[in-house]
Amino acid sequence: MLKSLFSSSIRADVLSLLLNSPDEQFYIREIAKLLRKNPSGVKRELDNLEKMGILTSEKIVNLKYFQANKDSPLFSELKNLITKSLGLPGALKAVLRASGAKAAFIYGSYAEGNDVDSVDLFVVGALPSLAKELKDLERRFDQKIDCIMMDEDEYRLKKKKRDSNLKKILSGKRITLIGRL
Repeated sequence: MLKSLFSSSIRADVLSLLLNSPDEQFYIREIAKLLRKNPSGVKRELDNLEKMGILTSEKIVNLKYFQANKDSPLFSELKNLITKSLGLPGALKAVLRASGAKAAFIYGSYAEGNDVDSVDLFVVGALPSLAKELKDLERRFDQKIDCIMMDEDEYRLKKKKRDSNLKKILSGKRITLIGRL
């Protein structure tokens, strides 16, 4: 079972995305776009994971939506395994992709390699539901996440006006999670 479970990088990415966003449903092309993978490879892995009972699917109109199967006996163990293997940045990346964020990075002491109790996160263009997902990650990693969220227009305006706080954040060391600023 384990051999077939982790046989491809696409499968690991799909598991990461869906297990870190268990309440959300995604269709094949959406997952492929979020993960920047070929849709046919993504479909193959989704079908395999569904056969194993790790995912469920629902057909709505002409789209097949996939979601983590929270009733699977492997759900919590796989979620913990993925969380441990990816670490906080990997888990953040999966949650941010699912939230529709355009760009995000970690900055501050954590990005500089210091051992700290909190992580500073900067996000552009995410859905409001991201706050709940971040709270879940705080509990799982026992680490506070201080997040600055902006929509794209606000970010552009502050950058154009050379906002001193934004300039300070952008000039420091950072760990890019998704997108580019």
